[in-house]
Amino acid sequence: MIINLKNGVDKLLFGMKQKDVESFYGKADKQFNDEDGNIICLYNTQKCSLTFYEDEDFRLGYIICSHPEATILDKKVIGKNVENIKSELPFKSWTKEDFDTTENHFNESNWLILQSEYNDIIRVEIGAIINDKDEFDWKF
Repeated sequence: MIINLKNGVDKLLFGMKQKDVESFYGKADKQFNDEDGNIICLYNTQKCSLTFYEDEDFRLGYIICSHPEATILDKKVIGKNVENIKSELPFKSWTKEDFDTTENHFNESNWLILQSEYNDIIRVEIGAIINDKDEFDWKF
């Protein structure tokens, strides 16, 4: 499960519609709408949560992945020490937020969040990049 920074995860590309995702993953195991009207699709086998933005014609704009084989730049990340992974990645600018038992380590240039608990990464979140024109940089 390759996390393609700024682009998507595995076969998923930012900007896809739900029908595009379903063409290779099938119907979601669970689907619901969040408080903003976005569609959230959960895929159990892929251990991914996909957000299709309502105000962007329901294009895929955000992915949360906790698949044990998730890799960033050829490095497996789930279950690994967050500080070790951050030091191995070529990104030096990280912001950290604490949430009770978890921490989010955010790299804005790649719209990447490494969420950790007990110092180990439990999930990776990536979002579509917004370009200089303040528009999403869709890849599909």
